[in-house]
Amino acid sequence: MTATRSEPAALGLVGQLSRFVAVGAVSALVDFGFYHLLLSLGTWVHAAKGISFILGTTTAYLLNRRFTFTDTDGGKGRFAAFVALYATTFAINVGMNALALALLPQMRFETSIAWVVAQGCATAINFVMLRTVVFRR
Repeated sequence: MTATRSEPAALGLVGQLSRFVAVGAVSALVDFGFYHLLLSLGTWVHAAKGISFILGTTTAYLLNRRFTFTDTDGGKGRFAAFVALYATTFAINVGMNALALALLPQMRFETSIAWVVAQGCATAINFVMLRTVVFRR
């Protein structure tokens, strides 16, 4: 008998999107948790944010690679594409937040609305690019 390694079944769009949202929630908790842990330890706020962002992003990569897009290979090239994508969408996120704050009238929850707009844009771009470029089969 010859043992063969079977490839995991590919998920459809809805399955991938559902898992992407779940992975995003876990990754956000990692980012948020480490950010506040580091702050409570007296870490400089910008260093704490940088470290927590890297930990959250690494969590997102590892979970999306295995759980969302069921990719078993990839290596350094795939990770580099992931880092480039997240660096780009980080800039888009910050830019969209600034644009939304500039365009929204002063009102209650203005910063929360801007955050949601920015996060929504970045998340949509991340999902499409992860699905069609980074973890393309």
